[in-house]
Amino acid sequence: MKVGDGPLSYARNSSLQKGAVDATKEMIIQAIANKLDIEKLICYESSKIIQIADFGCSVEPNTFFAMQNIIESVEQKYQAMHGNSETIDLEFQVFFNDHTRNDFNTLFKSLPLSRPYFAAGVPGSSYGRLFPQSSIHIGHSSSALQWLSKFPEEVVDSNSPAYNKGSMYCTGTEKEASKAFAAQFENDMGTFLNARAEELVSGGLMVLLMGGIPNGISLIQTSIGKFYDFFGSCLLDLAKKVGLAG
Repeated sequence: MKVGDGPLSYARNSSLQKGAVDATKEMIIQAIANKLDIEKLICYESSKIIQIADFGCSVEPNTFFAMQNIIESVEQKYQAMHGNSETIDLEFQVFFNDHTRNDFNTLFKSLPLSRPYFAAGVPGSSYGRLFPQSSIHIGHSSSALQWLSKFPEEVVDSNSPAYNKGSMYCTGTEKEASKAFAAQFENDMGTFLNARAEELVSGGLMVLLMGGIPNGISLIQTSIGKFYDFFGSCLLDLAKKVGLAG
């Protein structure tokens, strides 16, 4: 991912991810309205603070839109519970999390000036604990969990039946390679969910947005798969030209 906010940066080339945030806004509103017990979350607290974490936030602007949607939904529910009072005595703390190599400088320089929350950065992999036990009220992750914590060792081992020769991604057509990728994904998701189970308060809410494909369809049959295939062949040709591939 290119850092900064130039024409080739993620900040200028993330409309697909923004579409996912927009498309699921109503679903999140309904989930908060139906599932989040605000009174239970704050009844034992001396202050009415809702703590939200965005796992895999990357850089603006999508994470800001997602956090704004969540906060507005919580405020709407809180107002409805208190007779639509104009006074909302809730405060919000948002933790923006991503890998240490994430461009946090661009992220925080782009923070909305009129944001209704206090902001903090939390660097580190979300495939592990990041927060104290029972400290997060709402967790969110969008277009992030499809990235594995690491490449399965088998797919880069030329002596392994799962060797993913000539491809930069899991096409879905090579059975052993697909098994290796699936096993890594299962392990990563288990680690992620176990960590969040420790960090979320009782009665909290976890929102996960990620892409998928129907059963029986290989990734190579989809438009994004065809792009990966084309892009991968370009990289392989480039590697051959500079003597990095056989």
